[in-house]
Amino acid sequence: MRSPICRQKVADLKISSCRLFSLLVTTAMVGLVTLAAAEGSPVAAQTVEAKHAFSIAAQPLSQALKTFGRQSGLQITLAAETTRGVQARPVSGQLTARQALAELLAGTGISYGIAEGTATVGRLGGANTDGGIVAGNGATVLAPITVFGVGMTSPGQITISSQELEQKNPASIADVFKGEPGVSVGSSLPMSQKVYVHGIEETNLAVTIDGSRQNNKVFHHSATNLIDPGLLKTVNVDAGVAPADAGPGALAGAIAYVTKDARDLLDGDGYGGFVSSSYNLNSDTVVTGLSGYAMKDGLEALGTFTFGKGNEFHVGNGDEVLGTGTDLISGIGKLAYTFDSGDRISISHDRLRDDAERPFRANAGFIEGRPPWEPRVRDYALERQNTVFTYTDSTPEGWWDPKVILAYSRTSVETKIYLRPTLNIPPYDGVGETGSLNGKVQNTFALANGTIVAGIDVYNDRAELDDLFDSATEKARDIGIYAQARIEPWEKTRLSLGARGDQQWFTGTTGETWDHSGLSGNISGEYDLIEDTLTAKAGYSRVWAGIPLAENFIMNPNWDYGDGPDPVRSNNANLGLTGTFNDFTIEGSIFRTNIDSARAPRYAVPLGVQQRDVTSKGFEIGAGYSWDASSVKVKYADIDVEIDGQPADSELGSYLAAPAGQIITLTAIHTFVDLGVTLGADAELAVDYDDVAPGSRPYEGYQVFNAFLEYKPPTKPNLTLRADIKNVFDETYADRATYGQEFGTVTPLYEQGRTFILTAKTTF
Repeated sequence: MRSPICRQKVADLKISSCRLFSLLVTTAMVGLVTLAAAEGSPVAAQTVEAKHAFSIAAQPLSQALKTFGRQSGLQITLAAETTRGVQARPVSGQLTARQALAELLAGTGISYGIAEGTATVGRLGGANTDGGIVAGNGATVLAPITVFGVGMTSPGQITISSQELEQKNPASIADVFKGEPGVSVGSSLPMSQKVYVHGIEETNLAVTIDGSRQNNKVFHHSATNLIDPGLLKTVNVDAGVAPADAGPGALAGAIAYVTKDARDLLDGDGYGGFVSSSYNLNSDTVVTGLSGYAMKDGLEALGTFTFGKGNEFHVGNGDEVLGTGTDLISGIGKLAYTFDSGDRISISHDRLRDDAERPFRANAGFIEGRPPWEPRVRDYALERQNTVFTYTDSTPEGWWDPKVILAYSRTSVETKIYLRPTLNIPPYDGVGETGSLNGKVQNTFALANGTIVAGIDVYNDRAELDDLFDSATEKARDIGIYAQARIEPWEKTRLSLGARGDQQWFTGTTGETWDHSGLSGNISGEYDLIEDTLTAKAGYSRVWAGIPLAENFIMNPNWDYGDGPDPVRSNNANLGLTGTFNDFTIEGSIFRTNIDSARAPRYAVPLGVQQRDVTSKGFEIGAGYSWDASSVKVKYADIDVEIDGQPADSELGSYLAAPAGQIITLTAIHTFVDLGVTLGADAELAVDYDDVAPGSRPYEGYQVFNAFLEYKPPTKPNLTLRADIKNVFDETYADRATYGQEFGTVTPLYEQGRTFILTAKTTF
């Protein structure tokens, strides 16, 4: 915790807007000089043509492409329908990625292209042209398909690709999910942002980063999983129905964050790096990123660091929001080695620390009527770290495709505790910390018509509160066994079905222990009503999740557990339809999630076992059109969330759910290929929402528009210059999932007003 002297030093070091802008320009100039010096580097020439040892058996194309991706180090991009019923040819020997992919697809007529670390696989029957995308039989074909995913996709599945992340240029996790009305992110401060999927808080989903378990309930005023979005490669969301291999605790689905590897940034042996800097004119904030990465003879290394510093921001009405400054540092280091045998081991460690003054309750701007001894702001230090060891076989054969993960994740929050002055106790530091030692051992069995993933996963979670008076600890251990089959039993039909069994041991703050066991099952399927045009989808899951740990800062060492909390269970169902007509796509789904006996403890002695029932139901529809270098998408979600049969509110819904209502999102992007210029715009429209709990205020609607201009000089492809305008019309609003909007005494954390962000990035 920083002392007043340290805070004064920080204040003395605050940089003016002019100096920050100068820093941005200087960073860009340094990047340009570095770029010029690196133009003669042999990396670009080496990476695409580097040879790899390939060993891919004849098998269903969906599985073969997964193997190709591991062995080549490339990301695979393709339309889900591309692989249906298609058998891949065997590939063996020392080949370039381009040669291997050509052999794999030979005779299928499926187009492909390789660029910037991504292999783009197109549709069957692509038309021949001179556009540069090569077909499996050697012909060239027109534009690649940009729908992502391999095999079956469920009605509630969302995949945010590396390409989409690059287009969004996210500054926070809220930007990552921009354009997805079924996913909302409350709060305008990254350190207090929480993700809600169909209105259900992320702590009720199986959340992982690089396969490591992440659910942490440290402090309800702070974020659950603070992530630097610049580290992300992809994000996958299973809303509602999740497979058994997503991990334990998938009550309302799963979120899997995947960070970048060196092989995602290089096409083969070589080295590289980037320097980036962004400047936010609203808050005089500079965020700078530095990265270096290399690959050589099976060895991979990557290091990335991000530094952010800035002042409070202003909202649309011109008010400055206290406690919204930026003071963060994050980084990730990765090492991996692939042996001649094909065995690959990797270890990664990422860490993020947000250390700044925040509103007294960091998820709310201000609450009227609070005791006068509570300051408007106080120091917070939120830190999250994640260490992951992974073993895979990059040359799997037949029934042998193992994966082993051993990980440790930890999140801590340190802040000042202020007591009534009459107690004569000065403010003191309170620390909450949750750690999880977790892992899994699994194998993927390749079948003639699909795959079966089977394995065992474990976790050992510990939540602690270090407080002057009420220090307490809860613990939970779990071992699960699971299997998930993904098959194509007959033409036009794909199924995913699985089950898992879990045994959990739970220890309360009093030292009492309870053990429970339960079974979970899921089934999803899709059927082509019109082949390659119209597909119907459906899914159902029943989940057993044991007893979740309580929030650290409300744990009471004197809780009366009685017979202990009941294990939490849920039921999820969804039904959907997707259609593709030339370059036009449509989608629609309906869903329902019921969580029974969700744990919702409070500090009072008898409330340690308090539990509630949560229901989320609604529908989503969307449409999109893509042509040449342009795309337009519109999506609409209508979500109704209840807690114990009453409309959800943000206080009762702590660690459970938040109000949602009706949200519309629009996105449009166009690239002038010859000029290297990309223009983009997006909008989010929230409809007035009056289905609130008795005595609560209705939620006001809002309309927010954003736009960006990005320039990649054709003669300097390693340089990117970008300008973003957030909240173009200076709307004063808070995201629908932000705490306290329904209470007359709460000033919610409004989003930033009109904001200009300038970004420069150069790679070498």
